[in-house]
Amino acid sequence: MSEPVSETVSALLLELETSLKELGLWSGMPPSVEAMSSQLPFCVDKMDFTEWLQWIYLPRMRAIIDHGSDLPVGSSIHPYAEEALKGMGERITPLLKIVARLDEAMS
Repeated sequence: MSEPVSETVSALLLELETSLKELGLWSGMPPSVEAMSSQLPFCVDKMDFTEWLQWIYLPRMRAIIDHGSDLPVGSSIHPYAEEALKGMGERITPLLKIVARLDEAMS
């Protein structure tokens, strides 16, 4: 893993967290154990997409970077993010842009 890519992704993860908080989509209460153990992509059966970002995606990506492991190649969560958040209107655009930049950084 090249250092600049991990630094870029780390910065984008922080932007993602900040955006979730600014949009009021950050939760102080973790999902249930059952929700966290979902085996479906994006835990679609147990969580909202923003919960998945907060409780699954962000911690996993940070753990990968912290351990010096290779980042996933070909990340493509933006299309799902657009679909999952389409009812939230224009206010969600900054969050979607960050997700798109994360996909791009790991392509």
